[in-house]
Amino acid sequence: MSARELVVLGTASQVPTRRRNHNGYLLRWDAEGLLFDPGEGTQRQMLRAGVAAHDIDRICVTHFHGDHSLGLAGVIQRINLDQVPHPVTAHYPASGQHFFERLRYSTAYRESVDIAEAPVSADGVLATTPGYTLSAHKLSHPVESYGYRLVEPDSRRMLPEKLAAYGIKGPDVGRLQREGVLNGVTLAEVSEERRGQRFAFVMDTRLCEGVHVLAEGCDMLVIESTFLDEDVRLATDHGHLTAGQAAKAARDAGVRHLVLTHFSQRYSDPEEFERQARAVGFEGELTVADDLMRVSVPKRV
Repeated sequence: MSARELVVLGTASQVPTRRRNHNGYLLRWDAEGLLFDPGEGTQRQMLRAGVAAHDIDRICVTHFHGDHSLGLAGVIQRINLDQVPHPVTAHYPASGQHFFERLRYSTAYRESVDIAEAPVSADGVLATTPGYTLSAHKLSHPVESYGYRLVEPDSRRMLPEKLAAYGIKGPDVGRLQREGVLNGVTLAEVSEERRGQRFAFVMDTRLCEGVHVLAEGCDMLVIESTFLDEDVRLATDHGHLTAGQAAKAARDAGVRHLVLTHFSQRYSDPEEFERQARAVGFEGELTVADDLMRVSVPKRV
């Protein structure tokens, strides 16, 4: 199993269908798990996908429409029922504080885990860990909505031929990495910069600055494509994207792997989303998401 992968729990917009559950996505990022937009039925989808409450370290809600948040009640209660031993932090639009509280305490249960609430009220960094920086950027939807972006710190890749040329080997390689210089040889002389991986999660929104900021340079972009291009007026009126709009944004941002999701029940042919995405010139890896799908984050370049 990839150490970094997206587990798709649900892909329907507005209402579940016979084959698509409400939204829900778990990003496995090394030892951490980030659960995005748990809609109704997420707890059962987690069971079917082999995702446990113990896998969740953060919950990130883009906005408080039901298909993106009704599963919060069950997920939070399951975290408590299973007595998850590590801290869990919830991010969500600050304007929806009352919705979060209603969902968190919608029924009686024994609260055994302290879930830290970290509401989002403006664009910017939400958390910095050794493995990533998590930030948010506002989107354009009838209710306040934020997208999320995760960026791994840049590092350096050691170059074996350069190390050999300077006679550096064994424990001395680690010493050079720690201290930056060894016997007059600098780290820069025997290594090259390795850009950290980037992931973005963009749900309900019209085209706006936030879409482009979040998508820029991503290795994986998970983005809504509720409508097909012929229904662009509906998309704009209701605060959504079409397949072509989402793919064009990904193309312009240099995205390596595009994951389209959040599909309207009005469409019966998922392949049409891929056709329209390719029609605007997106040439990277492309996945039209389906429930219970696992999608690996592209390997570092």
